[in-house]
Amino acid sequence: MADQFLSKEKIEELQAHLEALKTTKRFEIAERLKRAKEHGDLSENFEYAQAKEDQDKLEYEIFDLENLLKNARVITRSKNKNVVSVGLSVAIKPKGKNPVTYSIVGSHDANPTENKISNVSPIGRALLGHKVGDVVKVKTPKGEELEYEIVDIQ
Repeated sequence: MADQFLSKEKIEELQAHLEALKTTKRFEIAERLKRAKEHGDLSENFEYAQAKEDQDKLEYEIFDLENLLKNARVITRSKNKNVVSVGLSVAIKPKGKNPVTYSIVGSHDANPTENKISNVSPIGRALLGHKVGDVVKVKTPKGEELEYEIVDIQ
């Protein structure tokens, strides 16, 4: 798995969630399995089958979170504000419109309603490495090609 850019807050949130899954949630499912086994024949025991399925999903989620956290890189604000990079904010001006400022974040911190775009989104990926004054072309998922001028990096 490639490096995953995460904010310090997101890492702490995911670590707390992982701990809850490994302790509380595992215990809850173990108790459900224990109760279901007490009903006898497991081959036709829906409660047992559902608990086993939930256990599999839980273990998969734990595995994914552990891998994500193992490959996490904390987003730090670059001291070089001449080039767009993860952790910085960039003001871009779509052709014929007013400038919009976005923060470039990792995919797990992205929230377009808060103007936080992922470094792997079409716009985020296109902006990385560019400077103020550069005009960047972005191909949207719908196949449109949009142009943005970088007007400020913070």
